[in-house]
Amino acid sequence: MEAIKVYSNVNKVDPQKSFGISRMEDIYIKHQGVPDTPHRHDYYTVLLVKKARGKHIIDFNEYNFEGNQVYFISPGQVHQILEEEQSFGYSMVFSSQFLLENSIPCSFIDDLNLFYNYGQSPPLSISDEQMQKLSSFCEDIITYNLSDDKFKEQAIGSILKLFLIQCNNLCTLPPQENTQTIEAGNTILRRFKEMVDEHFTEWHSTSQYADALNITPDHLNRTIKSLIGKTAKDYIQSRITVAAKRMLYFSDHSTKEIGYALGFAEASHFSAFFKNCTGSSPSQFKKERNVGNL
Repeated sequence: MEAIKVYSNVNKVDPQKSFGISRMEDIYIKHQGVPDTPHRHDYYTVLLVKKARGKHIIDFNEYNFEGNQVYFISPGQVHQILEEEQSFGYSMVFSSQFLLENSIPCSFIDDLNLFYNYGQSPPLSISDEQMQKLSSFCEDIITYNLSDDKFKEQAIGSILKLFLIQCNNLCTLPPQENTQTIEAGNTILRRFKEMVDEHFTEWHSTSQYADALNITPDHLNRTIKSLIGKTAKDYIQSRITVAAKRMLYFSDHSTKEIGYALGFAEASHFSAFFKNCTGSSPSQFKKERNVGNL
């Protein structure tokens, strides 16, 4: 079985570039409408979709690919776009290096809560008026990107930041009590996500992360749910199941080997966990995916 394809550089021709923008219709023509295989990027991707028909599969979750949508894809997420006809819109890609070069802290991306690393990553649905405003940002970015203007990278960074802030303002999020509460919650979320990435193969319970953060499991669950709409337990399980799905689909490791790599002492424990979270056993998932598409 082939390993998953990984795109490491924003620009294959010039690895030094840390930002790129393209019109989706040009990408379609360039590839003659042939979809790419399931792949992942080592950078952020934003898709502003004006018109489309097809499917977008992100970490094994399928979404209708259609107009008036914005997708936010995090580094490491596996995705594939299956177009039934030529799509129109914009594709922006940028690395963490681009954020640093333009004085945009990575915490800004985390605080927006637009990029979901694991589990569901549904598109943001927008109105025609909102599409017009976001498209205007993209056209300005394209103009700067093609120019030789001094400080063009900083201009692009500023417009990108405005684009993301506008998208964040369009999201329906629970109201917060005050600025101090928001900042405290975002700090917990940021540290929690970092800990999950580091320890998900060892720590499977909410209490282990709460202890490391010096807060109660109940407080951790309430805080995480208020910010991303799912509990800490849900997030931990999503991280584990997504890692399991990737290994089941993109490697030849046995269920026992995958379970052990993810911190399960017994293959039966891993199988029970996976079926409880996904509705399918590991072997069923692997068989279904090998027969069909991602």
